Amino acid sequence: MGGRGRSRTQRKHFRQSRENVWKRSKSDHSDAANLIDASATNLAWEPFATQNQAFDEYYKVQEIVPPQEWDAFIDYLRKPLPAAFRINSSSQFYVDIRSQLENDFMNSLQAEDADGNEVEAIKPLPWYPDNLAWQSNFSRNQLRKNQILERFHDFLKLENEIGNITRQEAVSMVPPLFLDVRPDHFVLDMCAAPGSKTFQLLEMIYKLIDPGTLPSGMVIANDLDVQRCNLLIHQTKRMCTANLVVTNHEAQHFPSCHLHRNRAGDSQSGYIKESGIRQLQFDRVLCDVPCSGDGTLRKAPDIWRKWNAGMGNGLHGLQVQIAMRGAALLKVGGRMVYSTCSMNPVENEAVVAEVLRRSGGALELINVSSELPQLARRPGLKKWKVRDKGLWLASYKDVPKYRRSVLTPGMFPSGEPGAETPDPEIKQSSEQLHEDGTDNAENEPQLMDDSATTMDNLEAEVSDLPLEHCMRIVSHDQNSGAFFIAVFHKITSLPASAASVKKFTGVTKATDSGSPQPQIPKTEMKDALNGDEIGEENVNAGETPNGNSLDTEMDEAPLEADKNKIDDENAKEETEPPTEAKVVDATKIAAGKRKLQIQGRWRGVDPVIFYKEDAVVNGIMEFYGIKESFPFKGHLITRNNDMNHVKRIYYVSDSVKEVLELNFLAGQQLKIASVGLKMFERQTSKEGSNAPCIFRISSEGLPLILPHMTKQILHSSVVDFKHLLQYKTIKFQDFVDPEFGKKASELMLGCCVVVLKKEGQTSSDALPPLAINCWRGRTNVSVMVTAIDCQELLERVTAPLSTDTDEPSKGEAEAEADSSIAEGGVDHGKMKDSEDGSRSNARETATLV
Repeated sequence: MGGRGRSRTQRKHFRQSRENVWKRSKSDHSDAANLIDASATNLAWEPFATQNQAFDEYYKVQEIVPPQEWDAFIDYLRKPLPAAFRINSSSQFYVDIRSQLENDFMNSLQAEDADGNEVEAIKPLPWYPDNLAWQSNFSRNQLRKNQILERFHDFLKLENEIGNITRQEAVSMVPPLFLDVRPDHFVLDMCAAPGSKTFQLLEMIYKLIDPGTLPSGMVIANDLDVQRCNLLIHQTKRMCTANLVVTNHEAQHFPSCHLHRNRAGDSQSGYIKESGIRQLQFDRVLCDVPCSGDGTLRKAPDIWRKWNAGMGNGLHGLQVQIAMRGAALLKVGGRMVYSTCSMNPVENEAVVAEVLRRSGGALELINVSSELPQLARRPGLKKWKVRDKGLWLASYKDVPKYRRSVLTPGMFPSGEPGAETPDPEIKQSSEQLHEDGTDNAENEPQLMDDSATTMDNLEAEVSDLPLEHCMRIVSHDQNSGAFFIAVFHKITSLPASAASVKKFTGVTKATDSGSPQPQIPKTEMKDALNGDEIGEENVNAGETPNGNSLDTEMDEAPLEADKNKIDDENAKEETEPPTEAKVVDATKIAAGKRKLQIQGRWRGVDPVIFYKEDAVVNGIMEFYGIKESFPFKGHLITRNNDMNHVKRIYYVSDSVKEVLELNFLAGQQLKIASVGLKMFERQTSKEGSNAPCIFRISSEGLPLILPHMTKQILHSSVVDFKHLLQYKTIKFQDFVDPEFGKKASELMLGCCVVVLKKEGQTSSDALPPLAINCWRGRTNVSVMVTAIDCQELLERVTAPLSTDTDEPSKGEAEAEADSSIAEGGVDHGKMKDSEDGSRSNARETATLV
C-alpha cells in the first residue's frame, strides 16, 4: 500500500498548486502602477518570453537539427500550434462527418499564414489512415474569436461533446499507429491519462468488428493519479466499450497478476484453466512515459521560462523503469512503443539504449521507417552529451565524484561506467547543492578551474546500438509539435535480473533512479466539456514528478470525492491476502448510508463483483427477449456489495471477464477504477418501480444489446422518429402513424427501444443503426436521451425528411405536439430520474464508477 513515510519531496510537489503564469499578483500591479504614467489606467498584457538561453545552448550542442535549420526550428517553436482533431471511427456517423469536412469546410474556409499568404485552412493529415485526422491552420484563439469561423467552431464543439471527434495534438496520434494493434490483442497503456491514445487503441481493436459483436482483445489503461483517472474514464466513456479496464497503479510497478502455483489446483480455478490465462501479459504495450514536455512549447509557452537541463536528467531513471516494466509484461513476439513529448536525448535515445542493454538481447529495436511514409520524421541520435550543474559531460568517466550519486552511466551513449575523475575544486560543498536539478547559474557550484570549457570541447561518445531506428518529430518539418518514438520487438524472455524492477523511492543513488526529481512546470489542463483541447503531452509534463513517478499516498486515497475519509485503522496496510470468504461476507452489509468500499486489499475502491442474482438476470432476459446466443449470464458485474441496492449493472467482454477472474484468484492485485460497459440502470421513479422490469437499458449499452433483443422494440417512421426527438414525449394517439401508436400501447410498461425504419424497410429486416431509448408509460412514449444527442440525431434525419411527402408541415406538427403536452402528455416528475441517469453519457464530468 503506497507511499506512507516515503518520498517526502515528491508528495510535497504533488500537493503544491501550480503558479498562475497568466495572472500578475496584486503586488506586481501595485508596484508597476507607481512606475507608469498617471494617465495610464491599465497594465498592458505582456506575452510570454519565447526564448531561453539555456535551451538554445543545450539543443545546439546536442545537434537536434543541423545548424542551417536552427532558425527555422526555433521560429516554429515560437508560433501557436495549429488545432488538430481526429474523427472517431467508432462513431456510427464518422463517414458523414468526414464527408462534411471534405466537401463543405475544406471548400468554404480560407486562411492566411503569418506572411499574409493564403493557405489551406483545414486539411487531412496525409499520414493518418482513411482521412480520419485533420489539422486546422487556425489557432484556437482564432477559432474562438473570428465570426467567420463561428460555424466551423460550433461544429467542432458539438461533435467533440457528443464524442464523434477528439481534439488531440497531431503528433500525439502517432505512437498508437506503430503498435500494429489487431482485434485479438491484449493491450496495455501504462500512462494513459487523459485518454486520447487509449481511445485510439480501442478503435483499433474494434476495427472490422460486426455490429452487436465484441473483439476478443481488450485494453487496460493505467494511470497513477486518481483525478487523471477520472478524466481518462470520461474520455473513453464515449467509446461505449465492454473491452476496457482502467487501473490506478504506478506504471513502473504495474502488477503481473500471476496465478500462484498453490492455488492452481483449487476447484474454483477451472475457468482459468479453460481460458489458458495464468499470468496477465500483453501483445502490445504503449509506454508514453512522463517527460519534461519541451516538445509542447508551442501550446505551453510557460515552459520556456522554466526549462532547464536538470528536468530531463531527473526523469531518466523513472523512464527506464517504466519501459523495463512494460517489456517484462510484454509477451514474447509482442511489440512495445516507447514515446515522449520531449526532444531531450537523455529522456529518449539514452532510455532506449539503456533498455536494450538491460534486456540482454531479449528486445530489438524495429526499423519502422517504411511505415507511414508520409510522416516526416528524423532518425534517432547516436551521440549526445549530458549537462549537469553548468558542466558538459561527454562520458560517465567525466562525471565528478560528488555527482555520481545523481548521474548514471546509462545516461551516456556507451553506457560504460569508465574510470573515476578527480573532483574539481568547488566553492561550496555538495551538501549545499539544490535538490531540484535546476541548471540556474545562481544554484551552481562555481568551478575554480576551466573545466567547463574543456568539457565543452570534448567529443561525445557514439553509441554502437541501432538508435537510428528511433524517430524524432520536430516542429518545422510539418508544422506540428515535437515527439520521440521507438518501437521494440520482444524476441525472448527477459533475463531475471532485468525483469525485476527495484522500488523507486526517490533516494538519490545511482543504482536506483538517477537524480532527484525537479519540479517541472505544470501546464493548464482544460476541461473536455468546454470544447478546448486537453493537452495529453502537457498533462504528462506537468504532473510527472508527483502524479506519475514516485510513491504517494494515492493507494490509500478514496477514488471518489464524496467518499468518507479513511480512519487510522483502515489506513494501515492489510497483511493478509484477501479471500473469497471476505468478499462474500461483504455482501451482508446492512442497507442504509453507503459505507467505505473495499476492493480486495485496496481501500476506498468500489469492489468488482459478478452479478449472479439469477431471478433478476432471468427477468431482464425475459422482459427484453435477449437471445440465448448472446453471452449474457456470467458477463454482468456491479460495483456495490449490497445486492439489494444495485443501481447499475455493467457488461464485460469475454477477455475482460477472464482478466477479472484471474485477478480474483491472484489476490486482487489490480486496483480497478473502472471496468465494463454500463448496460442497465435501475429506474427509481414511482412509475418505474411498478414496471415488470425495473432495470432500463442505458444509452451506452444499447448499441451492443439491440441486435440481440426480440421484445420491447418499436420501428418508427422518419416523421414520428423526428417528432420524438423534438418533443420528447408523445401520447399514443398523437403519433402520425396510428399503427405505431397502437403497437406502442401494446408493449409492457417500462423501457423500450424505438428504431428508425428506413423507407421500404420492414421490421423483419436487419435493425437499422439509428435507435433511441424510450419509456413506455401508461399513456405515452417518452425519450430517455440527452438533449445534445437528440440534437445530433435530428440533424442526421433532416435530409431524409426533406424528401418525405407524408411529413406534415412544421407548424402543423408543432401544434399537434403542443396540444398533446397541454393535455398532460408528459409526466416530467416521473421521468426525471430516467433523464438524469442518461445525462452522464455526454454531459457530466466523469466520476469513478
